[in-house]
Amino acid sequence: MTLDIQSLVQRHHGDGSRLVQILRDVMEVAGHVSPPVITELARALSLPRARVEGVVGFYSFFEAEPRGRYRVFFSDNITDEMAGSHELRQRMLDAFRIELGEVSRDDLVSIRSTSCTGLCDQGPALLVNDRAIARLTPARLGAISSLIRGGTPMHQWPENLFSIASHVHREDRLLSTALAPGEGLDAAIARGRSATIAEITESGLRGRGGAGFSTGTKWAACANAAGPERYVVCNADEGEPGTFKDRELLMHHAEKVLEGMTVAAFAVGASVGLLYLRAEYPFLIAPLLERLAERRRVGLLGKAVRGVAGFDFDIELHVGAGAYICGEESALIESLEGKRGIPRNRPPYPVTHGYKQKPTVVNNVETLAAAALVTRHGADFLRSVGTPKSTGTKVHSVSGDVARPGIYEYPFGVTIHELLEAAGAKDTQAVMVGGPSGVLLSMRELSRRICFEDVPSAGAFMVFDGTRDMLGVIDNFARFFAHESCGFCTPCRVGTTLNAQMIKRITSGTGTRRDVKDLARVSQIMKDASHCGLGATAGNPIAMAIAKFRPSFDKRLRSLDVLPTFDLEESLAPAREATARDDVDAHFDEEHR
Repeated sequence: MTLDIQSLVQRHHGDGSRLVQILRDVMEVAGHVSPPVITELARALSLPRARVEGVVGFYSFFEAEPRGRYRVFFSDNITDEMAGSHELRQRMLDAFRIELGEVSRDDLVSIRSTSCTGLCDQGPALLVNDRAIARLTPARLGAISSLIRGGTPMHQWPENLFSIASHVHREDRLLSTALAPGEGLDAAIARGRSATIAEITESGLRGRGGAGFSTGTKWAACANAAGPERYVVCNADEGEPGTFKDRELLMHHAEKVLEGMTVAAFAVGASVGLLYLRAEYPFLIAPLLERLAERRRVGLLGKAVRGVAGFDFDIELHVGAGAYICGEESALIESLEGKRGIPRNRPPYPVTHGYKQKPTVVNNVETLAAAALVTRHGADFLRSVGTPKSTGTKVHSVSGDVARPGIYEYPFGVTIHELLEAAGAKDTQAVMVGGPSGVLLSMRELSRRICFEDVPSAGAFMVFDGTRDMLGVIDNFARFFAHESCGFCTPCRVGTTLNAQMIKRITSGTGTRRDVKDLARVSQIMKDASHCGLGATAGNPIAMAIAKFRPSFDKRLRSLDVLPTFDLEESLAPAREATARDDVDAHFDEEHR
């Protein structure tokens, strides 16, 4: 397929705010976004060239240079690592005789890592040209390598390679309650706009993405904001390692989510909905587009929805390009506007100055599904279960050292122990609730409850048994945050890198007690001074691990309080390689003398 920039731009109506979507199309056709293409896009969209180049450089799945016909990304999430992803990755690297990050000499393939593919219940997993493949084994990896080596077009690959399983082990009222298309909306229309918001508020529905803000309060603020133009955004960018509940909801309960978006639009007076899907879920694009087309066909989207004069509403699907930070609502809005996903200063908040600086409601996938059911069944649908401050149920993504990884829905207030028992966990040493930015619990805390009053959770639930080295787990988390920092503010940009470097020194056996002290100090500075929540929470697992798993650190430490951070022996390695020397005089350390 030939890349025609002018036709591509026209297909997107010359709208510069769709730059991320345009660049995705360029990647699909050309495999990279070359400097001449960047220049031509900037001209066609009337954008500064630096802006287009900056967007290309920001997102992990955009390439400015050719990376081979097949671009392979292995998931580097801790649960994939525990399942053997690193060994499988090395096997593939050896098969193609390249190093991590390199392109093969014949420009056939490149192999790299990505933070998480959202397939933690069926890892190890990888992406090939943005298509997800789960349940990797040596045999499956061999088949993939053979297909790549033979140059087989991906549309000719066996479809069973791309199958994504559904592991739902416990349903409660959100997953088990059926909702016919239009049921929630009809109830909202009968109730009226203000009464619908009041019902959502009365239900106690709080954001299921982790922050726990009152959904009714958010909708009311947007409805009361000045100006006629409003938007509803569904945040389906669940990039937190260990989280995959939104994948399940969009695969099998998309109607509830789309209904929730439409109900929200009716309640606040929005005319446009934007569903922002994470890039690692390409298998959801076609089914979601089909759902949207069907809703338009039956009058649930479009002009005068359900015959209500003036209620014109439609939903657009936007797909990300690999940036964890875009899970933060203001960074997500920046991405929707075709920009780098840099979080905004707040206030003002999105409810008054969101997408295109207009009043905008941003809700999580699970929140919108729950809102649709509350609208249909009333406030007691949530209030009758859960706790006084955490009404309803929570959908959990359970992975790691459990016999039955997958989806578990429980009323708020369930104990950690109950969840572990249901998933078949044995000899549990630690649980990471809410992903790396959440709460690290030791085996002595398993009686604690999942609710906003005790342990809040965005849905991730990673389990580590007694065989796991907790320092290795923390090392994975530290590398994740260093990679995913957007780089905007110094505390996060520098702090995450320093933390990753210090953890690496400790794991390699060259760290000191001073490193442990500095880890705690840097993490606190990041918490106090970072621009957004990523930096503020990036030190959470480190601080909690030091407090709860200190022996994992101490057994790796050198006896001295301070050691030079500059390693002269290591710095000589490039010179030895360049001069083909490995004799005693080419080394500095005592081992070689």
